[in-house]
Amino acid sequence: MAGARSWTAGIGTAVGAGVAGLAAWDLLQRKHTILRRYPVVGHLRYLLEDVRPELQQYFIERDWDGRPFDRDTRALIYERAKGVNEEKPYGTELDVDRVGHEHLVHTTAPLEAPDEPARVTVGGPDCARPYSMALLNVSAMSFGSLSANAVRALNKGARMGGFAHDTGEGGLSPYHLEHGGDIVWELGTGYFGARTKDGDFDADTFRDTAAKDQIKTVSLKLSQGAKPGVGGVLPAAKVTAEIARTRGVPQGEKCVSPPGHKVFSTPTGLIEFVARMRDLAGGKPAGFKLCVGSRVDVLAICKAMIEVGTAPDFIIVDGSEGGTGAAPLEFEDHVGTSLTEGLMTVHNALVGAGLRDRVRIGASGKVAGASDLVKRLVQGADYTNSARAMMMAAGCIQAQRCHTDRCPSGVTTQNPRRARALDVGDKSERVYRYQKATVDEAMRLMAAMGVRDPAELTPAQLRRKESATQTRSYAELYEWLSPGELLDQPPATWAADWAIASPDRFGPVAAALR
Repeated sequence: MAGARSWTAGIGTAVGAGVAGLAAWDLLQRKHTILRRYPVVGHLRYLLEDVRPELQQYFIERDWDGRPFDRDTRALIYERAKGVNEEKPYGTELDVDRVGHEHLVHTTAPLEAPDEPARVTVGGPDCARPYSMALLNVSAMSFGSLSANAVRALNKGARMGGFAHDTGEGGLSPYHLEHGGDIVWELGTGYFGARTKDGDFDADTFRDTAAKDQIKTVSLKLSQGAKPGVGGVLPAAKVTAEIARTRGVPQGEKCVSPPGHKVFSTPTGLIEFVARMRDLAGGKPAGFKLCVGSRVDVLAICKAMIEVGTAPDFIIVDGSEGGTGAAPLEFEDHVGTSLTEGLMTVHNALVGAGLRDRVRIGASGKVAGASDLVKRLVQGADYTNSARAMMMAAGCIQAQRCHTDRCPSGVTTQNPRRARALDVGDKSERVYRYQKATVDEAMRLMAAMGVRDPAELTPAQLRRKESATQTRSYAELYEWLSPGELLDQPPATWAADWAIASPDRFGPVAAALR
């Protein structure tokens, strides 16, 4: 009996030592964020990944990894970030005969993809310092929403890959500057980082900050797809000393982003303010981001460009399918225009007003794969931005706990112990690999379609299944204006909106007339 107890105790000691050793290894290794945060038990997640083909219906598709992206998209992002070979046996798992399915049109005479991916020059005739923008960049995500380590990883990845990193409206933090990646500095309605004590725009502070060489463009946020028409509130308890310094607000006090801007109230005022931002930034490209609402407002902005005699260097169109760490549910689901419709509205409005050659268009809203990128280029974009996929490349597992400060992967938390799990060196490599593989694949897709330059893409090269017996191209499905058409002879489908649109007003007045 004593021998049996001794034998059992020996096994228990050995098991305990093994578990302790595994826990120590998990805490010290840098590759897996989940294991750094949840030593030992985190291995259960990777076990489930190994047996996913058998268990995916029970576990994976029941919010183990969250639901915003489908399973294949999640796998694609993770594999590209890890540098895993994406090729697989058999074939598509999509129902290509499903109504609504879209596909790109390849050519019988495909080309070789170019050695270097295409880039886009952002900067119109009034811009003194144009910027060469990558086809895929990090979309707007603020420090405060993201952890310091997540910001570091994204920016370091951007530097490694030569693409841009948008700060979001939460201000320019030291972590955005630490690794030298190119920055798009975004200002929202709170003017964080260039703000007076009463919440107005501080031109002197803006000028000093925008002079930093790392800042390549400056962007004004009008609205975002996840919650258009709504500002934000950061509770007083979350306004730490660090966040207060970054945003230029008092520590420990509620931080509010109002719904609209103080510094302008008309389309003309918007265009004049963007031009002022460009001047204050020393001639760097300046533009704005919006989720499209009324088409009349978009046309009013075009009329303001014509009246003022200048234009933004870029417009970022954010689709209503875009995400955020926390948004009012009904705004998230029922307000705002989808990226497809919003993008084509802005593109056609600029073309019809004779302004398209002066303004570059960025597209943001669930851009994850190379096919998403190419589709947005077909629909009128010059380049794309991604938030969710970039977060996933940096370690996000879509646990959908962003608003709780209990993010298990250290991406969307200000808790130092949780943020520690995200290793900047490893995750920046993953961000770099994901972006590079996606853009390279986009260039390969375009070559298969017979083009080397995104500017050669046409609406006829994207087709949608409309019924069981009919497939139509975007050239057939949608109306595409010709350059200057709104100025010369507006088509009947645009004439009423063009007549109503005024450079002197936004919003309810125009919308009511519409």
